[in-house]
Amino acid sequence: MLDLLARIEEDNRSRLPAKTYLVFLGDLVDRGPDSRGVIEHLIANRPSFGRTVFLKGNHEEFFLSVLNGDEGVVQPWLTYGGSECAQSYGVNPGWALNASQAEIMDRLIGQVPAAHVEFLSNMADTFRFGDYLFVHAGVRPGVELEKQLSRDLRWIREGFLDDSSDHGVVVVHGHTIVEAPEERPNRIGLDTGAYKTGVLTAIGIEGSERWFLRSEGAATPS
Repeated sequence: MLDLLARIEEDNRSRLPAKTYLVFLGDLVDRGPDSRGVIEHLIANRPSFGRTVFLKGNHEEFFLSVLNGDEGVVQPWLTYGGSECAQSYGVNPGWALNASQAEIMDRLIGQVPAAHVEFLSNMADTFRFGDYLFVHAGVRPGVELEKQLSRDLRWIREGFLDDSSDHGVVVVHGHTIVEAPEERPNRIGLDTGAYKTGVLTAIGIEGSERWFLRSEGAATPS
């Protein structure tokens, strides 16, 4: 993440001054080795060259459900990548194997700083800029943007990925892993599976120009 953020800042310096937004598409927690460190860094080190926008993904939704006392989602969350997140907050997965869901939940609630809960809770569902809509997973085709359900915005795949209809905006999303950025007339998928590939991808957009930045390489023109 730090490598890509440095590349984004360097890329921004190479361009003419402009109103800049840095949009994070969600899934900042789970699966990776240091969810806590990611959140702490983003809280303490907002970039000076633009406004940051943090969108809530399905993994943040899962994690917050646990922190808000929903005991029933503890085991699914741990299985779905939460065990790595829990370990980053000092909750040992070996101990968790022999603990009840309630005990795990209570331990996590005690370990996660209030500032982290606030950060996660304040994440938005969408961000629109010009002809682009940024969202974690996608949108439900045929539903007005103002009437989209949060669950679809964070979880949808079926019905969205193969849909070719005009949404009124180009939807920029993550959630579904692709080998390389996937550009279609109505959407752009950016999730290159960083937790298992090491490749984190960003898109730069200015006017009609689009370009990509990757964690392990230089900018690639669209």
